[in-house]
Amino acid sequence: MARLPLNQILVGDCIQVMQGLPEGCVDMVFADPPYNLQIRQELYRPNMTVVDGVDDEWDRFQSLADYDRFTEAWLSAARRVLKDTGTLWVIGTYHNIYRIGKILMDLGFWILNDIVWVKTNPMPQFRGVRFANAHETLIWAQKVKGAKYTFNYHDMKALNDGLQMRSDWCIPICTGSERIRINREKAHSTQKPEALLYRVILSSTDAGDVVLDPFFGTGTTGAVAKRLHRNWIGIERDPRYVAVARERIDRVLPVLFEAIEPASTPVHKTKRVPFGALVENGYIAPGETLFFQAKRELQATVLANGHIRMGKEQGSIHQMGRLITGAPCNGWEHWYFYDKREGTMFPVDVLRKRFVQDMVESGHETAPENTHVEPPLLQAER
Repeated sequence: MARLPLNQILVGDCIQVMQGLPEGCVDMVFADPPYNLQIRQELYRPNMTVVDGVDDEWDRFQSLADYDRFTEAWLSAARRVLKDTGTLWVIGTYHNIYRIGKILMDLGFWILNDIVWVKTNPMPQFRGVRFANAHETLIWAQKVKGAKYTFNYHDMKALNDGLQMRSDWCIPICTGSERIRINREKAHSTQKPEALLYRVILSSTDAGDVVLDPFFGTGTTGAVAKRLHRNWIGIERDPRYVAVARERIDRVLPVLFEAIEPASTPVHKTKRVPFGALVENGYIAPGETLFFQAKRELQATVLANGHIRMGKEQGSIHQMGRLITGAPCNGWEHWYFYDKREGTMFPVDVLRKRFVQDMVESGHETAPENTHVEPPLLQAER
């Protein structure tokens, strides 16, 4: 197989570029294709300012038949480069997603989910003649029906504060400092929020996998893939977007590799380990102090029942993290304990992994919630 152009932006038409890549070479395709909105007149707000809509040249097609031919061509090219175990994500609005869904099914893709991205801050329907368009739809499909594919169920559950992740995702649109602007104008009219791509990539790829984006734009897919230690390939025909994407991705710093927990690790094969199991088995003692994101000014006390207390509030490590951030929080990664032996702080997830490993070494294939094991030295004894 020819060497893949990993972590590069390939300039050109996505169909032609994909046809030049080796067959079966990528693990996932994320596609944000033209929506074919066909805006034919300016739209004004009530204060008579013009709405910055999608009227770019790349979103114009002569007819629905022309759009369908384009869709079939790029989907066929994407299918060819996907591994048999690979999956495709494609996002769209009511203007195009149903046509795309029909075509991808005709090509042999098998739909796993449709995800509703609920925009928490959508653009109003200024004319007042229809419901406000407050969502977009993502289709998640596998190349071969029944084939093995990657779904990091436990990561999604942890991301959702211990609850099974649903198919309705409430995520704000791209605004504020995340929105890339050039001379105060949007660099790209349909830039997606990184939070959306974070969930897509974390859910259906593993570290080291290859993610292909045939409509790369300003590089959101590449930026998130780099953060999460995934390889990426971007295809973009507009040199202006290419320049913005390269500069953006060059500034991205990957997260610590230790924070990327592969789906094949023992934790994914064990029963859920509550924080209380660490307390009752002596891995951390009641009364010890935890530090949120290793900040000494944000402290909580470990309680005997496995909850932690901050001031008058108490709850699980996840609930208390959410109280601080105002968003779902994986407490295992955000709460730290002070290791006197090492003289530094570590996430409490270190203790969880130690507990699981001790379970395995002591002959337990799983980590039962109420099984006692010989405890390590408590922090106070180190």
